[in-house]
Amino acid sequence: MTTTLRLLSYNIRSLRDDEAAVMRVIRSAHPHVVAIQEAPRFLRWRATAARIARQSGLVVVTGGRTAAANLLLSDLAVKVHGSKDVLFTPDPKLHRRGTALATLSLHGAKFAVAGIHLDVVEEPRFRHVGELHAAIESHVPADFPLIVAGDTNDDPGSRVWQALESRGADAWATAPSGDGITSSVVLPRRRIDAVFVDPRLKVRSAEVINTPDVQVGSDHRPLLVEIDLD
Repeated sequence: MTTTLRLLSYNIRSLRDDEAAVMRVIRSAHPHVVAIQEAPRFLRWRATAARIARQSGLVVVTGGRTAAANLLLSDLAVKVHGSKDVLFTPDPKLHRRGTALATLSLHGAKFAVAGIHLDVVEEPRFRHVGELHAAIESHVPADFPLIVAGDTNDDPGSRVWQALESRGADAWATAPSGDGITSSVVLPRRRIDAVFVDPRLKVRSAEVINTPDVQVGSDHRPLLVEIDLD
């Protein structure tokens, strides 16, 4: 029997919009793993991360402030083998960037997830992809097929996307449903949120969720991807 992972990538804009709607969006997707960008990272951020997980019916895997507001959540069917939060090199006057890494398994099928939110400025954005790959090589064993999920702040075809695609297939381009547009909710015109999947895995489906709760939960639409792990 094939083990299929449901992975959700969602920029929640630090819960500055409708927090309850964000939780409903996550719950209704029935994900095994969620890669969150812009998780709250200031006062009582750990408690807030725990609340997001609890109200979404999930648990915290790793991330938060220590991963530059990248947060990984999972359901209880997912086994956590290891995790690492990595901060990328800083740039003056720009937000600190990083990645939340976790080695996981679902029903015995191994995989790893790297949650990312890349910079709005091109040069740091491209540099950080190299730092992401270095972190993966340092902390993710070779027998864990890798999934990179998050907000690229860039567009398909750019050198940043090409660098990310050098390690994994663009899930939406592989098995598209709908227009794939994730940003913004108010002015939908860009596909900047993405999931890149190790060639050892198979993308079953990829769709951008657009419900009434999505319209009020954040400025991004979330991306839900189904991936066959074996």
